[in-house]
Formats: sequence, C-alpha cells, structure tokens
Amino acid sequence: MRVSVRRLSFDEVVDQLIRIQVPYHRNYLAMYSSWYGGVITDPGLMMVPIDDHLVHRGDGVFEAFKCVGGNIYALNRHLDRMESSAQAVSLALPVPRSELVEVILATVRIAGAADCLLRLFVSRGPGGFSTNPYECPASQLYVVVTRLDLPPPHQVEQGVSLKSSRIPIKKAYLATIKSCNYLPNVLMRKEALDSGVNYTVSLDEEGFLGEGPTENIGIITRQKEFLIPRFDRILRGITVTRMLELARPMLETGDLTYIGEADITPEQAYTAREVMMFATTFDVLPVIQFDDRLIADGKPGPLYDRFLELLRRDIGECEEMLTPVAA
Repeated sequence: MRVSVRRLSFDEVVDQLIRIQVPYHRNYLAMYSSWYGGVITDPGLMMVPIDDHLVHRGDGVFEAFKCVGGNIYALNRHLDRMESSAQAVSLALPVPRSELVEVILATVRIAGAADCLLRLFVSRGPGGFSTNPYECPASQLYVVVTRLDLPPPHQVEQGVSLKSSRIPIKKAYLATIKSCNYLPNVLMRKEALDSGVNYTVSLDEEGFLGEGPTENIGIITRQKEFLIPRFDRILRGITVTRMLELARPMLETGDLTYIGEADITPEQAYTAREVMMFATTFDVLPVIQFDDRLIADGKPGPLYDRFLELLRRDIGECEEMLTPVAA
C-alpha cells in the first residue's frame, strides 16, 4: 500500500494546531516560553522545538511545585534544588533568579487558577541533534501551568498499595539530579499500572529501598522511628524534607523516638507500624499494602493523620508563600 505524504504550508500547520482538541488539553492553563518570548494559553501551541536538546536527549533540568489557594508553596526550596541540578550538569540558567521568579508569578497570573501545578523546565536549548551540548547557543526556559490533579479521596482516607520495582535504580550521581531524562521513572509508573498497584519503589544494588517514580517513601518502625532512605542515592524530595523538619517536635512528646535517613529493607517496611509516600502533588499518602503484604492492620495509622495535618497547616501558614493570583 502506497502512503500519500504531502508537504504542508506554514498556515496549514498553524490551522491544524489550533483545531486540535483533546480531552487532556482542558488541564493546560498557560505556558511561558523564552523561545516564544511570552506566555501562551492555547494548549495546541504549547510546544518545544524538536531540536531542543531537552526533547531528543533529555538534556535539561526541571522542578514541579504547586499553587494552593493562590499561594505558591516552597518556591525557594524548589529553585534552590533546580540551581543545584543545573550546576551539576553545567547548565546555565537563562535568566537571573529574581527574573525567574517574576516570570513564574506572571505565568500563574495569566493562568488565573488559585490551585494549580507548575512545571519549570530549563533546557540546553535548540541547536542540532547530536549529543554535543556546545551546539546549543543558549539555554531556554519553559514554565507550564496545569490544573492541580489531586488523588481520589479514597486514597487519602483508605490508603494506597505499593510494590518493589524491577527497574534498575539510577546511579547516585544521576539520582540526585532532577534532570528531564525520566525514562526509568516512566517505566516504574508503567510497572505500577500494569501490576494493578498505585506505586512502585526502587531497590538499590544491596536491596535497600530507594524512591518511587516521583515520590519519596518513609516508614514508622515498631520503635517509633521515622526513617527515610538515604539521600545520597535518591532525589532529595522537597515534601519529605519538610516533613522531617515538621516532625521534630514529636520527638519531645514521645510520639517519635528518632528521625533520620537509614538503609531500609523491604522486610523492615513489611513489619513497620506505618509506611507513607510523600510528593508535591498529594503531600502524603498512607501505604496499607506493600508487595501483597498488609502494613499493620491494613488501615492508615495515627501518625499519617498527624503528618497530613502538619503539612497542610504548613502550606497554609508558610512564610515563604508567594501570592501571584491575588497580586
């Protein structure tokens, strides 16, 4: 069968982009592109050049953070991590940090949503299709605002399931950089969906717990220790890092006996009082089943309720909050 392929004009391509309407586009609110030089709100035009090394090599870094009630939560922490990731891969930020913040705030204002998720990408930029980063004249900035996709209420109230992943864990150097090369993370998410569980968690070469596709894991041991995997081999999650800080007063009350990083085996998680997942979008979720084993009595535990309350209160009261929508 002979396929007919014709050459499209510029106007035909633009018309087609404007006509394209798919259900998930309703969640795309705004995009700032330094390549375009401004913000666009038509989802069909939210594009990145195919020769941007971000596209064909995953050569870039990113952050995801949220705006709740018109306030951006923990922006400075996310930008600190982005700067660290960019420095690790010798990627220059295209604008000073103060200007970057203004671009973020302006994009959220144009999106006009009090509750939204922001994804900030810094790419090596367009300039050829090889692996040579020096063929890119300048790095680029993309800020995407989407609706905040929260987990269904039953996961918050009843818990989620977890499975050990068979996808090899990233090497420590790459794991601690939030780069746009997320193929292992994608495969872990696919693995969870194909297995009928909510999340998977990686294991390192020695069998210790790592991290989820985009989440951190933590356990409460029988001795009331709050333990998380060591950050030297996983991404330093913003939410779980803040949780470590917020939980400190619980040492004084005796609700916890220790807080810190540790080598954690799946077996320790199976027998833990509680297991939880931490992420920007949902804050914290209780794990009630891990590798087909019930955690404790198979119901969310009391410390999960405390942790969720502390995080939600912090989101509402954090002094680092910025208010783009109300400005």
